[in-house]
Amino acid sequence: MKERRSVQYEGVDDGYFAERGLRRHARVWSLWALGVGAVISGDFFGWNFGLREGGFGGMLAATVIITVMYAGLCFSVAEMSPALPHTGGAYSFARTAMGPWGAYLTGLAENMEYVLTPAVIVVAIGSYLGAIFGTPEWAAPLLWLLAYGVFVGLNVLGVEASFRFTVVITLAALATLVVFYVGAIGHFDLAHALDLEGPSRWLPRGPLGILGALPFAMWFFLAIEQLPLAAEEAHDPVRDMPRGILYGLATLVALAFLTLVLSSAMPPGAAALARSEEPLFEGFRTIFGEGIGSRGLALVAVTGLVASFHAIIFAYGRQIYSLSRAGYFPRWLSVTGKKRKTPHVALIVGAALGYAVALAIHFLGSGHPVGAVLLNMAVFGAVISYILQMLSYVLLRVKFPKLARPYRSPLGIAGALIALVISVVTLIALFVVDPIYRLVVVGAAIWYALGLVYFAVYARHRLVFSPEEEFAARYEAEHGKSR
Repeated sequence: MKERRSVQYEGVDDGYFAERGLRRHARVWSLWALGVGAVISGDFFGWNFGLREGGFGGMLAATVIITVMYAGLCFSVAEMSPALPHTGGAYSFARTAMGPWGAYLTGLAENMEYVLTPAVIVVAIGSYLGAIFGTPEWAAPLLWLLAYGVFVGLNVLGVEASFRFTVVITLAALATLVVFYVGAIGHFDLAHALDLEGPSRWLPRGPLGILGALPFAMWFFLAIEQLPLAAEEAHDPVRDMPRGILYGLATLVALAFLTLVLSSAMPPGAAALARSEEPLFEGFRTIFGEGIGSRGLALVAVTGLVASFHAIIFAYGRQIYSLSRAGYFPRWLSVTGKKRKTPHVALIVGAALGYAVALAIHFLGSGHPVGAVLLNMAVFGAVISYILQMLSYVLLRVKFPKLARPYRSPLGIAGALIALVISVVTLIALFVVDPIYRLVVVGAAIWYALGLVYFAVYARHRLVFSPEEEFAARYEAEHGKSR
């Protein structure tokens, strides 16, 4: 057993990594599709709850702020990912910058984000399908279970099938949005966006509404940072990863502002959208009427939700796999199939956990949409991971200036620090807005704390020299930076 200060590493035999292999397939446009596909559901569902918190003006301001945050985050990740091209992604960056404890803090927060985000999306899928086909509310959990079964199965089939489907479904979702944007232009009237009651038409909840809208504005971008998780399945991660991340970010910025402005400034207006669980369907009803055409297009709109659902299932599978392979999570979670080389155990366990949380919130009830409640829990994990990733970026720049960086962020440390500050403000926002949202975020914080106890008591004594751990240990030794 090898010991490194506060953690211990156990030796494993040659068969350990043979049972945990991945297969390379992705190139730059597959990575772009994975990044955009993971996020695009935010244009179909979720963002609109921010209108309830801040009105159109508050949501618009929040979206600008969050866009700045994601620019700093994505440029920083684009630099770190080819320098540290491992499946661990954020955990890998933190492992080299801050050691095992920093790695686990980052990885656990990111795990919460990626397990809960598909749960948010599957609730939206059930809501859209229920509205289209008129199914009763009690059937929603059955639709969620069906969706999980289908798309976990597709991810288990193999990385080739996963990426091909991701490209096709992402392009279909983009086409659906383009049809919506073109149709919405003819109904544009800013008065519809300013129809929420309050002391100000632009800020009906006052300046505090901007703070309350921040978590929902994140839904336009949340999970774009997942791309480094595909590093060991990309043919050329050093060259293609930065391009995939930044092309994806540019696409998402355009979609975010088009969706926010055009959806709000058309009937039924911002006040109605703020309460809707299928906001794009509301827009299609306005454009095409109540007939079969709007329902058909709403069914097509489910492609956007499916794209994100599928892509983030991919993400949590690889994220659980990488932490398990290194011993931070139970090792049995990282076993891959002998033929298809996909982390099927991680995929199934992640789905079971996300589904269980969605069911619990559904049956306990809160008076708030289930998706909005889950969204705030997912954002809690996301902003913690962003804070730690940006801290990792700054530490890597300062402590390891000679680390090979095939791509360097033009925003540098300043961009990372701006993203870090906005992430902290968003984290604070989760605890100072709606009491129900605050309660479930406290629940998420307890989940996070229990995960830290598991590592402190058990896992830190049973780590494994996975590729992420091996790289960090070797780099520390070579550059005299032991921790």
